[in-house]
Amino acid sequence: MDFLIDNLALFMILALALLLFSGYPVALVLIGVALGFGLIGYTLDQFPLIALFNIPLRIYSTLAENLIYPAVPMLLFMGIALERSGIGRELLLCLQVLLRRVPASQVVAVTVIGIILAPSAGLVGASVATLAYLALPTMLESGYKASFATGSIAAAGTLGLILPPAIMLFFLADELGVLISQMFLSTIVPGLVLVVLYVAYYIGAALLDPRIAPPLAAVPVRSTLRFALYVARSLALPVLLIAMVLGSVIAGLATPTQSACVGAAGAILLMLLNRSLSLRAMHEIVQRTALMTAMVFFIALAATVFSYVFRYFSGDTLVLELLRGLGFGDWGMLLTMLAIIFVLGFFIDWIEIALITLPIFEPVLKALDFSTYVGSPQLALVWIAALIALTLQTSFLTPPFGFALFFLKGASPPSVALRDIYRGIVPIVAIQLLGIALVLVLPGLATWLAMRAAG
Repeated sequence: MDFLIDNLALFMILALALLLFSGYPVALVLIGVALGFGLIGYTLDQFPLIALFNIPLRIYSTLAENLIYPAVPMLLFMGIALERSGIGRELLLCLQVLLRRVPASQVVAVTVIGIILAPSAGLVGASVATLAYLALPTMLESGYKASFATGSIAAAGTLGLILPPAIMLFFLADELGVLISQMFLSTIVPGLVLVVLYVAYYIGAALLDPRIAPPLAAVPVRSTLRFALYVARSLALPVLLIAMVLGSVIAGLATPTQSACVGAAGAILLMLLNRSLSLRAMHEIVQRTALMTAMVFFIALAATVFSYVFRYFSGDTLVLELLRGLGFGDWGMLLTMLAIIFVLGFFIDWIEIALITLPIFEPVLKALDFSTYVGSPQLALVWIAALIALTLQTSFLTPPFGFALFFLKGASPPSVALRDIYRGIVPIVAIQLLGIALVLVLPGLATWLAMRAAG
């Protein structure tokens, strides 16, 4: 009995790990495990009744005091509006015209769209599926090899998770105690390094074997004035919208909520300009936004309940002691936690990982001392946050369990086999691992912009 009492937090983690594979919704599993162990603790005189009644107060304070949560619905609205209004497809066609002389122009265009649109799609499945529906049929019809096309879509879809104003960055910043502006700046350079490596691979592969990415047929170009207006409407305005959302937060001109509202209003304006605004379209966009927002907030609520009970049983202290008991130094503990996050990314989306795993690891992460290596304790935390974001992005791509790969298969035409997706993702994962290694060895890639902004 004493062993059970002393290790209630450990049994909570084991129960959660087992039940996550049961197929039940993650939020229900979190709440069920938390309340179940709360009642067990109550029967063992380890969890007083007043602590159970404190749970609603804890939920209210978490949601009411957090300045990030109100921004989530507006960012989701912006992403869904840009995708559902046809702006994404128009953007793809515009990029194909602009990049028509570049080898592998369509996959390069998809990568650019991943930078512009995917950050606001919110979740891995939404990002990858949106790009697959948008671009994959066109690429296959153009003669692109299925593995090459699907690899580029998976890479572009997950690239949006680490580039601002990605919703994942809001949650990572909140959980790790990093300023949202620093979180945004920490992933810009690593993300652009990945983009350069992706594009270099695509162009190099197309030059070595033109069969995997046939050149586009001649595209009729309109008059200079009409073409300029077309590019402004299709490309410049969506880019300007994302830049306004990102720049206002980084420059400190607006709170995350205010900048997200600007993004949502801008998306409506773009719909008006491309004549896709209608009551039916708005109804669908609002409905999808409400459903996705409810899912995110339900998981956030459930994670708050789980963390409250887990920490009441001193679970954070237990995790810290377990990791220290491994005898690893700071580097060993950091790499161990990144490995755990990497494996979790095979099975669950980032929202569950950010809200479940990071609160458990938080005391360990803050106990690590990389201030000499990186420059300061705060910059070290920014560096670690960027590494976690890159690790999550890579784990979603890694065969055979990569979370994004199954969403990609579900959104692909029947002619695309899972082995095609696996084959196409191997070089992408190699590039991802190279990107993580570069940030580990050169922490300035993640901290340089944040340091310049602070200075």
